[in-house]
Amino acid sequence: MYYHASPVSGIDVLKPHVSNHNRPLVYFSEKRENVLVYLSNAIEKFCRETGFPHSGPWQKWGPYGFTSDRLLQIQEYYPNALTETYAGVSGYIYSADTIEPANVPIHIPFAAVSERPVRVTVCEFVPDALEAILAAERSGLISILRYADAADRIEAFNRRTIPTEYENAAAHPEYRNFLKAKFPHLLNDRQ
Repeated sequence: MYYHASPVSGIDVLKPHVSNHNRPLVYFSEKRENVLVYLSNAIEKFCRETGFPHSGPWQKWGPYGFTSDRLLQIQEYYPNALTETYAGVSGYIYSADTIEPANVPIHIPFAAVSERPVRVTVCEFVPDALEAILAAERSGLISILRYADAADRIEAFNRRTIPTEYENAAAHPEYRNFLKAKFPHLLNDRQ
């Protein structure tokens, strides 16, 4: 099975859209739990909740990586990020029995992409993304690096990366708004 998550209901056919590889693709994972992170985008959720006006595509916030044994690890880059991003958020996990894989190198464990539309076989409603993520963690299917457990290491990473992320986001005011709100101690001198 191939899995794809979306906050959008009623999808019968997953259609390719331009994303990270600058060409129309549909992204999947061979592991259901790996798509849970896509049920909410922290940037979009924060901007909508705070009334930040934005039209156009939302910058994506990818708060995850993989452990040395290829287990998805959700990473909190600021305190309470997991709860703020996923609590109370519902969405859908769409499954497909088969896809026609695109010849695109993807360096994400268990990921696959298709350049062609993919018919949905099963649609699963997820009533609360946070609860689903915590259940996957309890089952040992994913891990979570909580800010409180690694604050010094995470802050060192943030000091190295967040100012550059901000500078490179001139075309994404919604992303800059999010970064300034979540990392004011690193960006308080930015306009």
